[in-house]
Amino acid sequence: MAPVAQQPLHRALGLTDWEFDRICELLGRAPNDFELAVFSLLWSEHCGYKHSALLLKRFPTSGPAVLQGPGENAGVVDAGEGLAVAFKVESHNHPSAVEPFQGSATGVGGILRDVVAMGARPVALLDSLRFGELEDEHQGWMFSRAVAGVGHYGNCTGVPTVGGECVFDARYAGNCLVNAMCVGLLPADRVTRASMSGPGNLVVLYGATTGRDGIGGASVLASAELSATGEDKRPTVQVGDPFTGKKLIEASLELVEGGLVESLQDCGAAGLASSLAEMASKGGAGVDVHLDRVPLRETGMEPWEIMISESQERMVAVVEPGRLGEVEAVCAKWELPCTAIGEVTATGHLRCFAGGEPVGDIPARLLTDEAPRYRVEMRPRALERPVAAPVSPAAPDQLLRLLGSPNVASRAWVYTQYDQLVQSRTVRRPGLDAAVLRLRPSNRGLAVSLDGCGRLASLDPRAGGSLAVLEAARNVACAGGRPLAVTDCLNFGNPEKPEIAWELAEAIEGMALACEALGLPVVSGNVSLYNETDGRAIHPTPVVGCVGLVPDVRRVPGAWREGAAIYLAGAPELRLDGSEYQALLLGGPSGRPASPDLAAEAALVAFLAGIAPFSSCVHDASEGGLAVCLAECAIAAGFGAELELGWEDPVALFGEGGGQAIVAGHPGEIQTVAARHGVPLRKLGAAGGGVLLGIPVQELRAAYDSALPEALG
Repeated sequence: MAPVAQQPLHRALGLTDWEFDRICELLGRAPNDFELAVFSLLWSEHCGYKHSALLLKRFPTSGPAVLQGPGENAGVVDAGEGLAVAFKVESHNHPSAVEPFQGSATGVGGILRDVVAMGARPVALLDSLRFGELEDEHQGWMFSRAVAGVGHYGNCTGVPTVGGECVFDARYAGNCLVNAMCVGLLPADRVTRASMSGPGNLVVLYGATTGRDGIGGASVLASAELSATGEDKRPTVQVGDPFTGKKLIEASLELVEGGLVESLQDCGAAGLASSLAEMASKGGAGVDVHLDRVPLRETGMEPWEIMISESQERMVAVVEPGRLGEVEAVCAKWELPCTAIGEVTATGHLRCFAGGEPVGDIPARLLTDEAPRYRVEMRPRALERPVAAPVSPAAPDQLLRLLGSPNVASRAWVYTQYDQLVQSRTVRRPGLDAAVLRLRPSNRGLAVSLDGCGRLASLDPRAGGSLAVLEAARNVACAGGRPLAVTDCLNFGNPEKPEIAWELAEAIEGMALACEALGLPVVSGNVSLYNETDGRAIHPTPVVGCVGLVPDVRRVPGAWREGAAIYLAGAPELRLDGSEYQALLLGGPSGRPASPDLAAEAALVAFLAGIAPFSSCVHDASEGGLAVCLAECAIAAGFGAELELGWEDPVALFGEGGGQAIVAGHPGEIQTVAARHGVPLRKLGAAGGGVLLGIPVQELRAAYDSALPEALG
């Protein structure tokens, strides 16, 4: 039998023939194996955004409050009174599909370091989790392990996990989604950036030691489709140590507060290769790195392994030579290895040495600025026609079934595994809409939310993109927050398939339109593509995080009070197409959701933020529609309401796709603020009594509270 021909190294590393030829052209020579490994990671989709960078230019990214937009480790916005907020959402999907506990834990660790790299103290975490249906025992195990990983890292580092979402759908069975968001606080005049400057300054690596764990992990796994069998991928999943992560946070903040570092960068995907190349390129500088100086936890590591290792809990800093001793003293205090591994140069080159011998020499900008930027081929598909509304009325048992379904039921099983109160800032815990954190020592607060759109986006990607932004902003407004800015994580399939590229472009357009209507800049984000297993893609899933300012945390709404007038605010076009009602009771998602009226949606967000301080309860209708929204309000209060609302119209009760919210409080105030913003109101009734829509509140609670614990055993 003739021997099987071995594919060229560049193809094995994920580079195309054209990309290899381009590298040779840029270098003026063929790269050696070390250099080729570095190029393959920096030019991967995960690091280089080569299929999405041009599309992302559509986002609005500037605004009066923006101190740092996209391009750094996290976005930063001015919160007033000398305070700034740094925040970002990242994905760790493919590592979590291979090993859900470590994949989700290190996803949290990575997003913490991104915020710390801006000089900010992390004050909150949020997570967005999407797995297959819980009837599949393996999916239940995967989800449980992911929740445990998020909780383990967040709890051990002392950062509260205060919000997020979880969704169960067969389309995520082969490729789960684990998105993590971190929010941090810092002085507005002390934003730290990752830019090398000052030839002769030292490049210092501190934190955990370096091993083979994670070599080619996030950057490779997130730049290719998975197969149904992932055992061979297990060594590429990073392993986290949250206790070292906690020490790294404290040491980094002490270094920044002491003015001991010129710049700071997380050492994450693609390891030192990415960190050093990006820092040098941003500063127009070069760097000489001596890989044999890197503290190792394993013997016999090759230079290329050291360069691209994704071992966790490491940071890279640029330090003036005269301050190295002070930096080493801080790291010693926190029991962290700290080593000067290189120097900033004026060459513009990333030069790597081992044993005094050169092993690689690449102009830094070739790894970043010259990364390929593809205009993806798109193939639009015709959207389905809207589905005819059911002719039969809804029924009480349908509401109970929805409340008892995994996608609607209480998330208490999840968030009670997270420390929600550590740092003593949490004013509003997970549950309804956004969480609220106090901006001590004032009474101002920060409302934070993280929301995604998958099933609706699969039917209409543009509408789904808009709805993801609108839902995140509405949740912040329902907590009394005025939305400031958003971050995004775009989870899609293989962009080299024209139909997937079209979904990505359409979702981005929908998000951009919603952001423009709301006046919200996109200040940070992440793109996670190739979310497919054996050729089957996930739902196109844009996930959006939003932060907003709360004027007074003492006036954050909670549950409705006895006798409070209950109004429905907003009158959008609703459909059952893509709704939870359709998925659970009508045979699965189909049709076409209504396109949101962006002007009306913006008015609703402004109204909700304005009325929240004067209301006992403000809650937006999302999954499950108005009926579920009312049930959640009743469950939160512990009592029901007398409503002028019947079961005749399933669309009015369970329709989704547009902005509407329940507001409970004094009629005069609600009507006055609604008129000011031009938001339509409908009086539904008053809070009180033991039933809601004819169903005892205890029955609603029993269905709502038991679903996830029963499904997960």
